[in-house]
Amino acid sequence: MNIDKRLAISLLLLRISVFIVMLVWTVDKFTNPEHASDVFKKFYFIFIPGNQIMYLIGAIELIILVGFIAGVKKQFTYGAVLLFHAVSTLASYQKYLAPYDGNNALFFAAWPMLAACITLYLLREQDNYLTIR
Repeated sequence: MNIDKRLAISLLLLRISVFIVMLVWTVDKFTNPEHASDVFKKFYFIFIPGNQIMYLIGAIELIILVGFIAGVKKQFTYGAVLLFHAVSTLASYQKYLAPYDGNNALFFAAWPMLAACITLYLLREQDNYLTIR
């Protein structure tokens, strides 16, 4: 298998795996908006009143994620996914300062995913396997 094929498959696998993680967090906004609201309040210091606003945020994220997995408007969709995850990763900084308290060690999984998001953004023009052009 040549390098172009290996790169294409690698980028596709990164895109699918990032999509799955982001999709779980997006669906949480619909299935458990109270939890999502608590996350916003605890990590971003943003109070989201009522479920309707969380549904709207979830809907916007879902539209972006569909574009991301399909490879549409890559600069915007890949950039938005990178921004979402970077903010989430950095907002959790207190968890990294106490890695062995409770389940804080799980938060370290955000760093390889952030690297994947950066990689996808930087190589977005090469990520063409199973995308809409």
